[in-house]
Amino acid sequence: MNVRVAVAGATGRLGTLVCQVVEETPGFELVARLRSTSAPEEGATADVLVDVSHPEASAAIVARAIERGQRVIVGTSGWSADRLAVLEASLAERPGSGAIVVPNFSLGSVLGTALARIAAPYFDAAEIIEAHHPHKVDSPSGTAVRTAELMAEARAAKGLGPIEAPFAEQPARGELIAGIPVHSLRLAGVVAKQEVRFGGPGEVLTVTHDTHSNEAYRAGIRAALTAAAGCEGLTVGLDALLGLGGATA
Repeated sequence: MNVRVAVAGATGRLGTLVCQVVEETPGFELVARLRSTSAPEEGATADVLVDVSHPEASAAIVARAIERGQRVIVGTSGWSADRLAVLEASLAERPGSGAIVVPNFSLGSVLGTALARIAAPYFDAAEIIEAHHPHKVDSPSGTAVRTAELMAEARAAKGLGPIEAPFAEQPARGELIAGIPVHSLRLAGVVAKQEVRFGGPGEVLTVTHDTHSNEAYRAGIRAALTAAAGCEGLTVGLDALLGLGGATA
């Protein structure tokens, strides 16, 4: 039998692509295209709900899906560490339930974040610059937030303190995420780009990833769909699905 999939945010840029991938992938069936005007019960017959909606609506959509016993893939931004903790607690109350939260479906972006995590313990200064198209409704991006959190975790695992952020109280220095300044750009002509710049005595290391089109997300969407049907508990990031979760130097 095919895995039945409902997509929340189906009319958006990413939602349209997710629907295409579901329809093109053997073993999966698209049973509902959900939008902001859809009734709460729509998509209730699906085995998997993919949420690529809006940061303000995402939490309620995901909670409703979990209560119905659906597996969930979350591709919406705005899932901070605090919100993830609430989601993990909710899943723990329902044995057998599962959710995969994907800050970025691009394989290259996932690898870029893994490289930044590896480098973080070796530099005491780092900043993140992320750029997206002008229609992206949130900032900083979920990818930048996740990257900063993983960098901080990597340093803590080696007994190191936070990244240096001089003059962090100045608004122009960027929003601090896990102690790391993050700068967001929203520009026409950009799909997505992230730079993580590390500074050390006499050198700068830059880890850069550019997304040139939404085609970059297809492989990651397929990987998440394949994993979702049997997932249990909370999985965060494609890195866990690709075996990069423990990447270290």
